[in-house]
Amino acid sequence: MNTQLECKDLSLGYEGSIVTEDINFTISKGDYLCILGENGSGKSTLVKVLLGLNSQMSGEIRFCGDVSKNEIGYLPQQTIVQRDFPASVREIVISGCANRMGLRPFYNKEEKKLADEMMEKLNITDLKNRCYRELSGGQQQRVLLARALCATRKMLLLDEPVTGLDPKAANEMYELIYDLNKNDEISIIMVSHDMNAAAKYASHILHIGSKQLFFGTKEDYMQTSIGKSFMDIVTLEQQK
Repeated sequence: MNTQLECKDLSLGYEGSIVTEDINFTISKGDYLCILGENGSGKSTLVKVLLGLNSQMSGEIRFCGDVSKNEIGYLPQQTIVQRDFPASVREIVISGCANRMGLRPFYNKEEKKLADEMMEKLNITDLKNRCYRELSGGQQQRVLLARALCATRKMLLLDEPVTGLDPKAANEMYELIYDLNKNDEISIIMVSHDMNAAAKYASHILHIGSKQLFFGTKEDYMQTSIGKSFMDIVTLEQQK
């Protein structure tokens, strides 16, 4: 088993107040982890801590194997300001290479080639000269996913990646992410409220509240009381 990330006994919060605690989970190469929890359960706080934007109150986060701390590609929730960003598609995609530039003021040939390859992979090459803010929501998310892939080909952290998308665009985004996981062996950590997506795509589930409620395989999760309640929600959603 090729472990890439270990989190042990994490307590998370802000301004001295604990939001969630006793968080323990591992990510191995090729895992697809879906993080579930109610609003306010600490999912966004966990995202910020994994990205190094915030610090945990206690506990340990260890990157290992072939992944280092700066090798998480990040697809954030989009804000209205971000959707209106006045840059070209190619400019946004290649900006994912910024961390590897060091003190160089310009992108090199390899970085330009990588950006072109990621646009091709996500079928947005024909959009490369378009202004980002002119694109549909689904197209914008593909651009941001291509940007994240320029940052890393090892692990992606996705925060509610289909928020605001219509059902067709949402399904296309999920299928793209699943393809990256299965065919490119990119490990996925996805924060989501989408019960159907977790049931369909995830290999592992982390469910958090004021403390960790479950971590393990999706199959084991479905056998727990909290997992069965979750499946009831999925069934009701499908019946609507």
